[in-house]
Amino acid sequence: MEKKVLVALSGGVDSAACARLLLDAGYEVAGCVLKMSPAHEGTVEDAKLTAEQLGIPLYVRDMQADFRQVIEYFMGEYAAGRTPNPCVVCNPTVKFKGMLAAADELGYPYIATGHYAGLRREGDRVYLTRGASAARDQSYMLCRLTQRELSRLIFPLSEMQKPDVRILAEEAGLSCAGKPDSQEICFIPDGDYAGYIEARLGKSPEGDFISPDGKPCGRHKGIIHYTVGQRKKLGIALGKPVFIRRIDPGENRIYLAWGGDEYDSGMTVSGLSETFPGAFRDGMRCGVKIRSRAAIAPCTLTLLGDGRAKVVFDRPERAPAAGQTAAFYDGEVVLGGGFIDSEMKNED
Repeated sequence: MEKKVLVALSGGVDSAACARLLLDAGYEVAGCVLKMSPAHEGTVEDAKLTAEQLGIPLYVRDMQADFRQVIEYFMGEYAAGRTPNPCVVCNPTVKFKGMLAAADELGYPYIATGHYAGLRREGDRVYLTRGASAARDQSYMLCRLTQRELSRLIFPLSEMQKPDVRILAEEAGLSCAGKPDSQEICFIPDGDYAGYIEARLGKSPEGDFISPDGKPCGRHKGIIHYTVGQRKKLGIALGKPVFIRRIDPGENRIYLAWGGDEYDSGMTVSGLSETFPGAFRDGMRCGVKIRSRAAIAPCTLTLLGDGRAKVVFDRPERAPAAGQTAAFYDGEVVLGGGFIDSEMKNED
C-alpha cells in the first residue's frame, strides 16, 4: 500500500484531525479544499490555516459548477413538496468526485475524509460500515458511494469519539480544536431554507390545509415551508394534535392527519444505488434508516426493477418523507441507498 493520501480539508476539527493522524501514521499527506460556492470563501481560508499549521501542501479545487446542480436539485425537490437531503447527493456527485479527480491529477492513490464511518476490506471488495461512535455515525450520508470511491478511501476517525478528536487537535496545536460543529446545510448557514429558495425561485403561493376529514381548515404560507411529518408551527387548531401527512404541489394543498396516525407499515423507494455489486437481493431481510437521526428499522425488501423497491417494515415507522434518503444496512455494513417515493401509503 503506497502511503500517499490526499485529505479533504474543510477547516473543521474532524478533517484536521484526520490529516494529523495520517501524518503520525507515516503517510505523505496533502490537503485539498473544495470550493463549492461563494459562501465557501471562509472554508478555503480556514483550510489554508489548517494546512499551514500541519505543514502540508494545500490544493484548492473549484467545484462550483457541479455544486450548482446539487442546489438546483435541493430547490426543485422542496418546490415539489418533497424533503431532500443534499449532502447525500453531494457526496458522490461533487465531494468525492472532486477529491478523486484531484488525487488522480496530483498522483495520490488514496483520499481521506474526517467522516465518522468505517471501511472493511475483504479481497478486492471494500465494505462501508457504521462508525464506532453511534452518536456521530455518518454512514447514512455516505450510502450512495460505490466501489469506485470506497476502494480508494481512508476514514481515520472510524473508531474515534468526538471529544477524543478535539483533544487530539488541541494537543497538535491546531486552532480549529474548539471550532463548533456545523449544524446547517453548508450553502444555507442561517438555516432558512424557505427564504433561500424564495429568493431564487420566487414566493411560494399560499394554499389550503386539508383536515383529516377532508375539509379546508386553514391557509398555509407556501409548501416549501413544510415537510411530511411536521407537527409544529402549522398554525392549525383542530382540538387535538395533527401532523402533515401529504403535500400535493399540483393542488397546492397540504393534507393533515391526526397525531398517532403518522405511522406507515411500508414505502417504496427509487434510485437504488449499491455500495458493492449484488448488495440488494429480492426478498432479502435488512435494516433501513429513513432519516439521518432515525434508528435502523428491520424490514423486508422486494425489488421492483429499474432501481425501485418496496420496503415493508417489521413495525410501522413514523412518517417516511417523500424525497428523503433511505439507507439500507446488513448489520454494520451499508448496502446502499435510494430515495423515498412520493407515494407514502401503508403497504399490506
